Amino acid sequence: MTAPRLLIIQPDETDPIGTLGEWLTGAGAELDIRLPPRDELPDDLTGYQGVVCLGGGMGAHEDSEHPWLKQVRRLLGLAAGTGKPTLAICLGAQLLTVAAGGRVERGKDGPEVGGALVSKKDTAWTDPLFADLPLMPDVMQFHQDVIAILPPGAELLASAPRYQNQAFRLNRCVYGVQFHIETTPDIVRGWAEDEPDLAAFGRSSAFETDSLTQVHADIADTWRPFAERFVQLADGRLSPAQGTRNSLPLV
Repeated sequence: MTAPRLLIIQPDETDPIGTLGEWLTGAGAELDIRLPPRDELPDDLTGYQGVVCLGGGMGAHEDSEHPWLKQVRRLLGLAAGTGKPTLAICLGAQLLTVAAGGRVERGKDGPEVGGALVSKKDTAWTDPLFADLPLMPDVMQFHQDVIAILPPGAELLASAPRYQNQAFRLNRCVYGVQFHIETTPDIVRGWAEDEPDLAAFGRSSAFETDSLTQVHADIADTWRPFAERFVQLADGRLSPAQGTRNSLPLV
């Protein structure tokens, strides 16, 4: 069987594919990593069996500073509209939200920072990627913008007390997660050093070595099998969620 080829959109050099890349390639995927503006983004998704869009420090609407964000949103909108297996993480999920007609804004209750738990919603228990996750999977949070309103037709898969829209699905196989699963302790420490004002919202021990090591071990236990299932979804070995395909706006 030919390895599924995944387009990896990396909006920010400080948020690489990390351990998620190891899990994806370990499951048999071929990764085409594009870091704009250094790397040109493709015009369409021809030749790709799936898309992953990572996080970044910019906002989902900051086109004046990062004009290539418009093309990222267009590609994510194309993936959502055609039902191309997609995993959009943090900023990626916000870009997907905007591309598909939802709303992103600054979180009214402050940032979410550090290791945390999210809680699966009822729909998640029958979802091909989320069903086998524990009730409250470990995640890493580091954001101040939030998904305020989900795109039309989106199904909520996970929530948290401060901000409800933590994970969602569109068009049977297009996923957005507000949190991070791709990080390493060094990546997160780098964020804390680069953005001390944001990091200050985390617990006092959030960026200590022992704390980061433990939360990333817990994340790996939970999300490595999830990444493997995403590869199976991209190459057709795993069926998408039940439901109807939606016609979504392309931005």
